[in-house]
Amino acid sequence: MSATGQVRQRMPTDIVAMKGGDPIVCLTAYTTPIAKLVDADCDLVLVGDSVGMVLHGLPSTLGVTLEMMIMHGQAVARGLSHACFVIDMPFGSYEESPQQAYRNAARLMSETGAAAVKLEGGVHMAETIAFLVQRGIPVMAHIGLTPQSVNLFGGYKVQGRGEAGAQLLADAQAVAKAGAFSVVLEKVPGGLADQITQALPIPTVGIGAGVGCDGQVLVVDDMLGLFTDFKPKFVKRFGNLGADAAAAVADYAAQVRARAFPAPEHAFADEVVKK
Repeated sequence: MSATGQVRQRMPTDIVAMKGGDPIVCLTAYTTPIAKLVDADCDLVLVGDSVGMVLHGLPSTLGVTLEMMIMHGQAVARGLSHACFVIDMPFGSYEESPQQAYRNAARLMSETGAAAVKLEGGVHMAETIAFLVQRGIPVMAHIGLTPQSVNLFGGYKVQGRGEAGAQLLADAQAVAKAGAFSVVLEKVPGGLADQITQALPIPTVGIGAGVGCDGQVLVVDDMLGLFTDFKPKFVKRFGNLGADAAAAVADYAAQVRARAFPAPEHAFADEVVKK
Protein backbone atom coordinates (compact mmCIF):
# COMPACT_ATOMS: atom_id res chain seq x y z
CA MET A 1 0.00 0.00 0.00
CA SER A 2 1.51 3.31 -1.06
CA ALA A 3 1.57 6.23 1.32
CA THR A 4 0.57 9.70 0.22
CA GLY A 5 3.24 12.22 1.17
CA GLN A 6 2.19 15.30 3.07
CA VAL A 7 3.33 18.79 2.07
CA ARG A 8 6.26 19.74 4.27
CA GLN A 9 6.27 23.18 5.85
CA ARG A 10 9.20 25.25 4.67
CA MET A 11 12.20 25.75 6.93
CA PRO A 12 15.02 28.33 7.02
CA THR A 13 17.23 26.02 4.94
CA ASP A 14 14.60 26.14 2.18
CA ILE A 15 14.71 29.93 2.23
CA VAL A 16 18.51 29.91 1.99
CA ALA A 17 18.25 27.62 -1.04
CA MET A 18 16.14 30.25 -2.83
CA LYS A 19 19.09 32.66 -2.99
CA GLY A 20 19.42 33.93 -6.56
CA GLY A 21 16.42 31.89 -7.73
CA ASP A 22 12.70 32.50 -7.68
CA PRO A 23 11.89 35.60 -5.62
CA ILE A 24 10.90 34.94 -2.01
CA VAL A 25 7.32 35.97 -1.21
CA CYS A 26 6.82 37.15 2.37
CA LEU A 27 3.94 38.78 4.23
CA THR A 28 3.20 39.44 7.86
CA ALA A 29 0.33 37.76 9.69
CA TYR A 30 -1.01 38.17 13.22
CA THR A 31 -4.15 36.01 13.31
CA THR A 32 -5.23 32.51 12.29
CA PRO A 33 -7.60 33.62 9.48
CA ILE A 34 -4.96 35.81 7.83
CA ALA A 35 -2.33 33.09 8.23
CA LYS A 36 -4.63 30.65 6.41
CA LEU A 37 -5.26 33.26 3.72
CA VAL A 38 -1.60 33.94 2.90
CA ASP A 39 -0.07 30.52 3.57
CA ALA A 40 -0.39 28.94 0.13
CA ASP A 41 1.16 31.87 -1.76
CA CYS A 42 3.94 32.79 0.68
CA ASP A 43 7.35 31.20 1.11
CA LEU A 44 7.77 32.92 4.46
CA VAL A 45 5.25 34.35 6.92
CA LEU A 46 6.46 36.78 9.56
CA VAL A 47 4.70 37.52 12.84
CA GLY A 48 6.09 41.04 13.01
CA ASP A 49 6.17 43.38 15.97
CA SER A 50 4.28 45.73 13.65
CA VAL A 51 1.31 43.98 15.30
CA GLY A 52 1.58 46.63 18.02
CA MET A 53 0.71 49.41 15.58
CA VAL A 54 -1.59 47.47 13.26
CA LEU A 55 -3.77 45.62 15.78
CA HIS A 56 -3.12 47.23 19.16
CA GLY A 57 -3.08 50.92 18.21
CA LEU A 58 0.38 51.60 19.61
CA PRO A 59 2.33 54.59 18.21
CA SER A 60 5.39 52.43 17.44
CA THR A 61 6.69 48.89 17.91
CA LEU A 62 8.45 49.78 21.17
CA GLY A 63 5.52 48.85 23.40
CA VAL A 64 5.18 45.31 22.08
CA THR A 65 5.84 42.63 24.70
CA LEU A 66 7.09 39.08 24.54
CA GLU A 67 3.66 37.90 25.71
CA MET A 68 1.97 39.74 22.82
CA MET A 69 4.30 38.12 20.31
CA ILE A 70 3.68 34.68 21.79
CA MET A 71 -0.11 35.12 21.68
CA HIS A 72 -0.11 36.21 18.04
CA GLY A 73 2.53 33.62 17.14
CA GLN A 74 0.36 30.84 18.51
CA ALA A 75 -2.60 32.12 16.50
CA VAL A 76 -0.61 32.26 13.26
CA ALA A 77 0.87 28.80 13.80
CA ARG A 78 -2.66 27.35 13.70
CA GLY A 79 -3.13 28.70 10.18
CA LEU A 80 0.15 27.66 8.54
CA SER A 81 1.01 24.42 6.79
CA HIS A 82 3.27 25.58 3.94
CA ALA A 83 5.15 28.81 4.62
CA CYS A 84 8.25 29.13 6.80
CA PHE A 85 7.18 30.68 10.11
CA VAL A 86 9.39 33.44 11.54
CA ILE A 87 8.63 35.57 14.59
CA ASP A 88 10.02 38.94 15.67
CA MET A 89 11.88 39.40 18.91
CA PRO A 90 10.37 42.53 20.51
CA PHE A 91 12.27 45.56 21.75
CA GLY A 92 14.14 44.89 24.98
CA SER A 93 14.08 41.11 24.66
CA TYR A 94 17.54 40.55 23.12
CA GLU A 95 19.73 43.68 23.24
CA GLU A 96 21.12 43.26 26.76
CA SER A 97 23.23 40.16 26.10
CA PRO A 98 23.43 37.01 23.98
CA GLN A 99 22.24 35.05 27.01
CA GLN A 100 19.11 37.19 27.35
CA ALA A 101 18.48 36.82 23.64
CA TYR A 102 18.79 33.03 23.86
CA ARG A 103 16.34 32.72 26.76
CA ASN A 104 13.71 34.80 25.02
CA ALA A 105 14.26 33.33 21.55
CA ALA A 106 13.98 29.82 22.98
CA ARG A 107 10.74 30.78 24.69
CA LEU A 108 9.31 32.30 21.52
CA MET A 109 10.10 29.20 19.49
CA SER A 110 9.02 26.64 22.07
CA GLU A 111 5.69 28.36 22.83
CA THR A 112 4.72 29.21 19.24
CA GLY A 113 6.36 26.57 17.06
CA ALA A 114 8.17 29.21 15.00
CA ALA A 115 11.02 27.95 12.83
CA ALA A 116 13.16 31.05 13.39
CA VAL A 117 13.33 34.44 15.06
CA LYS A 118 14.02 37.87 13.57
CA LEU A 119 15.99 40.58 15.32
CA GLU A 120 17.17 44.04 14.36
CA GLY A 121 20.77 45.22 14.11
CA GLY A 122 23.95 44.78 12.14
CA VAL A 123 27.57 44.70 13.30
CA HIS A 124 26.68 45.28 16.94
CA MET A 125 24.30 42.30 16.96
CA ALA A 126 26.60 39.87 15.16
CA GLU A 127 27.84 38.30 18.39
CA THR A 128 24.27 37.67 19.53
CA ILE A 129 23.26 36.19 16.18
CA ALA A 130 26.23 33.82 16.28
CA PHE A 131 25.40 32.83 19.87
CA LEU A 132 21.84 31.94 18.89
CA VAL A 133 22.75 30.09 15.70
CA GLN A 134 25.39 28.03 17.48
CA ARG A 135 22.67 26.91 19.89
CA GLY A 136 20.18 25.83 17.25
CA ILE A 137 18.11 29.00 16.80
CA PRO A 138 17.87 30.17 13.16
CA VAL A 139 18.00 33.96 12.86
CA MET A 140 16.65 36.34 10.25
CA ALA A 141 18.48 39.66 10.55
CA HIS A 142 17.03 43.12 9.88
CA ILE A 143 19.10 46.16 8.91
CA GLY A 144 18.59 49.56 7.32
CA LEU A 145 15.61 51.24 8.89
CA THR A 146 15.11 49.27 12.09
CA PRO A 147 11.80 50.41 13.59
CA GLN A 148 12.84 49.59 17.16
CA SER A 149 15.52 52.30 16.79
CA VAL A 150 13.16 54.90 15.35
CA ASN A 151 13.90 57.35 18.17
CA LEU A 152 17.59 57.32 17.24
CA PHE A 153 16.82 57.84 13.56
CA GLY A 154 14.44 60.71 14.25
CA GLY A 155 11.65 59.06 12.29
CA TYR A 156 11.09 56.51 9.56
CA LYS A 157 13.77 57.74 7.16
CA VAL A 158 15.71 56.10 4.33
CA GLN A 159 18.99 54.61 5.55
CA GLY A 160 22.31 54.07 3.78
CA ARG A 161 22.52 57.14 1.57
CA GLY A 162 25.95 58.40 0.61
CA GLU A 163 28.82 57.42 2.90
CA ALA A 164 26.40 55.61 5.22
CA GLY A 165 26.11 52.93 2.56
CA ALA A 166 29.49 51.48 3.51
CA GLN A 167 28.31 50.93 7.09
CA LEU A 168 25.13 49.25 5.90
CA LEU A 169 27.15 46.91 3.67
CA ALA A 170 29.35 46.11 6.68
CA ASP A 171 26.22 45.39 8.73
CA ALA A 172 24.95 43.01 6.06
CA GLN A 173 28.25 41.17 5.81
CA ALA A 174 28.50 40.91 9.60
CA VAL A 175 25.08 39.29 10.06
CA ALA A 176 25.73 36.88 7.20
CA LYS A 177 29.09 35.88 8.65
CA ALA A 178 27.46 35.42 12.07
CA GLY A 179 25.13 32.80 10.58
CA ALA A 180 21.86 34.60 9.80
CA PHE A 181 19.90 32.66 7.16
CA SER A 182 18.49 35.81 5.55
CA VAL A 183 18.36 39.56 6.10
CA VAL A 184 15.60 42.15 5.74
CA LEU A 185 16.66 45.40 4.09
CA GLU A 186 14.21 48.17 5.00
CA LYS A 187 14.09 51.61 3.37
CA VAL A 188 17.44 51.26 1.65
CA PRO A 189 18.30 52.89 -1.71
CA GLY A 190 17.75 50.42 -4.54
CA GLY A 191 21.33 50.58 -5.82
CA LEU A 192 22.75 49.81 -2.37
CA ALA A 193 20.23 47.00 -1.86
CA ASP A 194 21.35 45.50 -5.18
CA GLN A 195 25.00 45.74 -4.09
CA ILE A 196 24.28 44.03 -0.78
CA THR A 197 22.21 41.32 -2.46
CA GLN A 198 25.04 40.52 -4.85
CA ALA A 199 27.65 40.52 -2.06
CA LEU A 200 25.86 38.18 0.36
CA PRO A 201 25.59 34.39 0.25
CA ILE A 202 22.21 34.58 2.03
CA PRO A 203 18.91 35.92 0.67
CA THR A 204 17.92 39.55 1.09
CA VAL A 205 14.26 40.39 1.62
CA GLY A 206 13.40 43.98 0.79
CA ILE A 207 10.78 46.37 2.08
CA GLY A 208 11.14 49.73 0.41
CA ALA A 209 14.52 48.62 -0.96
CA GLY A 210 13.90 48.31 -4.70
CA VAL A 211 13.14 45.26 -6.79
CA GLY A 212 16.59 43.69 -6.89
CA CYS A 213 16.45 41.87 -3.55
CA ASP A 214 16.00 38.11 -3.40
CA GLY A 215 12.47 38.62 -2.07
CA GLN A 216 9.96 41.15 -0.82
CA VAL A 217 7.97 41.57 2.39
CA LEU A 218 5.01 43.81 3.22
CA VAL A 219 2.79 44.27 6.23
CA VAL A 220 -0.33 42.42 5.13
CA ASP A 221 -2.70 45.08 6.47
CA ASP A 222 -0.86 47.73 4.44
CA MET A 223 -0.98 45.56 1.33
CA LEU A 224 -4.71 44.90 1.71
CA GLY A 225 -5.58 48.50 2.58
CA LEU A 226 -6.83 47.53 6.04
CA PHE A 227 -4.39 49.71 8.00
CA THR A 228 -5.12 53.26 6.88
CA ASP A 229 -3.60 55.45 9.63
CA PHE A 230 -0.73 56.16 7.24
CA LYS A 231 0.58 54.77 3.95
CA PRO A 232 4.35 54.35 3.51
CA LYS A 233 5.52 55.64 0.13
CA PHE A 234 6.90 52.24 -0.85
CA VAL A 235 3.65 50.34 -0.20
CA LYS A 236 1.48 49.32 -3.12
CA ARG A 237 -2.05 48.53 -2.01
CA PHE A 238 -3.36 45.47 -3.77
CA GLY A 239 -6.76 45.94 -2.15
CA ASN A 240 -8.83 48.61 -0.43
CA LEU A 241 -10.47 46.42 2.18
CA GLY A 242 -10.50 49.06 4.88
CA ALA A 243 -12.78 51.31 2.84
CA ASP A 244 -14.89 48.33 1.76
CA ALA A 245 -15.29 47.23 5.38
CA ALA A 246 -16.23 50.74 6.52
CA ALA A 247 -18.86 50.96 3.78
CA ALA A 248 -20.26 47.55 4.75
CA VAL A 249 -20.52 48.56 8.42
CA ALA A 250 -22.28 51.80 7.47
CA ASP A 251 -24.71 49.87 5.25
CA TYR A 252 -25.41 47.38 8.05
CA ALA A 253 -25.99 50.17 10.58
CA ALA A 254 -28.34 51.99 8.23
CA GLN A 255 -30.41 48.85 7.62
CA VAL A 256 -30.64 48.05 11.33
CA ARG A 257 -31.79 51.58 12.14
CA ALA A 258 -34.36 51.39 9.35
CA ARG A 259 -35.54 48.01 10.69
CA ALA A 260 -34.78 46.60 7.25
CA PHE A 261 -32.33 43.95 8.45
CA PRO A 262 -33.95 40.96 10.22
CA ALA A 263 -31.96 39.37 13.01
CA PRO A 264 -31.23 35.67 12.37
CA GLU A 265 -33.44 34.50 15.23
CA HIS A 266 -36.40 36.47 13.84
CA ALA A 267 -35.92 34.97 10.39
CA PHE A 268 -35.73 31.50 11.91
CA ALA A 269 -38.90 32.14 13.96
CA ASP A 270 -40.77 33.25 10.84
CA GLU A 271 -39.67 30.11 9.04
CA VAL A 272 -40.93 27.92 11.90
CA VAL A 273 -44.30 29.71 11.95
CA LYS A 274 -44.74 29.22 8.21
CA LYS A 275 -44.20 25.49 8.57
